[in-house]
Amino acid sequence: MWIVDLFTQTDSVAHIILLYAVVIAIGVYLGKIKVCGISLGVTFVLFAGLVAGHFGLTAPADVLAFLQDFGLTLFVFMIGLQVGPGFFESFRHGGILMNSLATALIILNIVIMFACYHIFFDTSNPVNLPMMVGTMTGAVTNTPSLGAASEVLTSIFKDRAVPQIASGYACAYPLAVLGMIGGIIVIRYICKIKLSKEEEELAKQDEENAEIKPHLMTIEVKNTYLEKKRLLQVHEFLNRDFVCSRILHNNHVSIPNRDTVFHLGDKLYIVCAESDAEAIIAFIGPEAQVDWGEQDVPMVSKRIVVTRSQMNGKTLGKMHFSSVYGVNVTRVTRQGMELFASPNLSLQVGDRIMVVGKEDQVNRVEAMMGNSVKRLDAPNIATIFIGLFIGVIFGSIPIYISGMPVPLKLGIAGGPLIIAILIGRFGYKVHLVTYTTTSANLMLREIGMVLFLASVGIKAGAEFWETVVQGDGLKYVYTGFMITFIPILIIGLTARLKFKFNYFAIAGLISGSYTDPPALAYSSSICSREVPAVSYSTVYPLCMFLRIFVAQLIVLFCCR
Repeated sequence: MWIVDLFTQTDSVAHIILLYAVVIAIGVYLGKIKVCGISLGVTFVLFAGLVAGHFGLTAPADVLAFLQDFGLTLFVFMIGLQVGPGFFESFRHGGILMNSLATALIILNIVIMFACYHIFFDTSNPVNLPMMVGTMTGAVTNTPSLGAASEVLTSIFKDRAVPQIASGYACAYPLAVLGMIGGIIVIRYICKIKLSKEEEELAKQDEENAEIKPHLMTIEVKNTYLEKKRLLQVHEFLNRDFVCSRILHNNHVSIPNRDTVFHLGDKLYIVCAESDAEAIIAFIGPEAQVDWGEQDVPMVSKRIVVTRSQMNGKTLGKMHFSSVYGVNVTRVTRQGMELFASPNLSLQVGDRIMVVGKEDQVNRVEAMMGNSVKRLDAPNIATIFIGLFIGVIFGSIPIYISGMPVPLKLGIAGGPLIIAILIGRFGYKVHLVTYTTTSANLMLREIGMVLFLASVGIKAGAEFWETVVQGDGLKYVYTGFMITFIPILIIGLTARLKFKFNYFAIAGLISGSYTDPPALAYSSSICSREVPAVSYSTVYPLCMFLRIFVAQLIVLFCCR
């Protein structure tokens, strides 16, 4: 019958589409089931693929290989675009210590993996070390590193059966999620931490970066030295960045520019970096109360979205908003974060800028910037495929090292990842629009991930049952838990006892080091602030890169 042929003729396009549709759909739905508040998410697609492969539901090997590699490439490239803008900035403002601790945690994962390999496994068997690498990728819940290791193994085991390291990944993954959350909880009880006390300490600290956080205030000119001095001169005297968006002089409100003259008693509406507010008040005058809503000249404040690609990369200082357009830009919102509108700040497509001025002048700036949210919804497909093209070529460059069985390559995982990070951070310099809506980025990432996981599961399914039940499946489970749990305790206690980290920051640090959203979800649920998410995002870019790159290096240097 035709319905039977659909599920049995493995080389037909219809069969392949049905196979992937069933595996992915079942995996996604089962992944939403929560046990003790924890779910495996789309990773369950791997387990659905393993079941399908075990019962003989498969596809041609070359099709499986293509969809696996394409899914992996798309997945890591979209990750790179996401983390690129914050990758280099994550090393600033205290991020060096956090990233150092995260790197130490990754090194401990590797050390314990090798220790378990030598203690529990037969080192003469060439398959055991690759399987332990797969177990480690599951123990740290990092799917891209599994893909990177699998790709390199294929190039090394050319004339031999490639070890199905996804079996080790699948054995270690479920307990790894529990191990991370359990480790965070154990640190809390070992250090006798009270969550309420941690919250109180956070309340005393300035959570955000005072150098970029905008501060709004109205001040009165009291410094007699400033009488009849121009705004540009005050800027030079003070040597601080600030924007004077409105000035009240003789009951008349106007938009100042660089040549506006100050007089004693003038009221100024100032936007500056929070760290500069005290110095500006000390130099110009004290804060004052003014109802800016009552104005003789109608002025508006409007958030404008930068959607024209021509604005990409232009600095605010070179746009001359006050002198040319008669308006002032006071602050910029980027990826949910408010930034002070420093003259050196480069605009990017997707930025939201606050513009103050007369309505007709603000409208001129709006037309120049685009302000078409609908335009943002259109994906920048060209940038994605240009990046993939360059990334694959970059990842294919061979690096010959003496003693290695094959040349070192970044591969289709490492190459696109690095190029995506660079494009995400510096793409505007070569007129590449890298803005992608969060939903579009997540959609492409999820499509890439499920294609990869389904392919890996289907390929490994035929041997999975034998590996787990008759082979070393139990060893992969408990060694994976050790790889997960022990580094968390060591680094978590070090961060707390030696560096006096806040507990919520430690929880975010651990979650980000393992690039694990369920652990972050738990960490965020116990804290009323965004501290875990901030720590997570600080270490996530570097850790994602290192996880992928290190998995490749271990396979290249140690597996034969």
